[in-house]
Amino acid sequence: MSSRRAAGMATAVTGSLLTASFSAVMILSFTASADDQGPGSSKGGKAMDAAPAGVKLTTTLPEKISVDNSSKETAITATVKNEGIKESGDLNLLVVGFDGLKVTNVQGCSAIGEKDLPPGSNSGFKCSVGALDAGKSKSYAVDATYDLSKAGKICLPVVSADGKKTFWQQGPVPFGTTNPAPNAPATPLLLGTDNKPVAPGGDTLPKTGVGSDVLPLGAAGAALIAAGAAGLYWSRRRPSRPLES
Repeated sequence: MSSRRAAGMATAVTGSLLTASFSAVMILSFTASADDQGPGSSKGGKAMDAAPAGVKLTTTLPEKISVDNSSKETAITATVKNEGIKESGDLNLLVVGFDGLKVTNVQGCSAIGEKDLPPGSNSGFKCSVGALDAGKSKSYAVDATYDLSKAGKICLPVVSADGKKTFWQQGPVPFGTTNPAPNAPATPLLLGTDNKPVAPGGDTLPKTGVGSDVLPLGAAGAALIAAGAAGLYWSRRRPSRPLES
């Protein structure tokens, strides 16, 4: 075999190996990104007003998220499901942030005006889900910031299109960590875990938001009530007018 031919074969083999390695890296990167948030969980969720016959509505949040320690940004996937045997009818999903967790955007959804936010919350978006067929779900990409010096909670109420009934509510449920890592690029947070903030002498969580666990009813009837270990839940909301998109 000539040296020229041998060199050509070596180059081809090397190119093939590089291509295979690159493909493997791309596949692994995609898999890691897709699995980053772990399985969805309905932890902290509760059925509220009775749903139409044959309809069973729930929501899920990722088991874990990661907060960039420099930008304080994080991403969350919020999913609403119809686990029943009949179509749900038109629905809205609300995504509401509390304390250290502030919702900055929800893809395809509209911001809730400050005057229409539930008491104690700092941000919120309304998503027009429409009707969910039996067994179907719809997911939304949620952008948020998280101030790791505070607690942080998120709430997902599923309401009727007119806003008069709340069929299901997840939260306000906390994301947090009991083992903060201030020097790491990012801090992983777990669903249902109270955050232990990074602060000088910060063994105790600072008080944030309202001073009581029970929030007063608003003039329009929007409220959150204490409900055991699951935390605060969205009470029956019967506004004089629906939330404006």
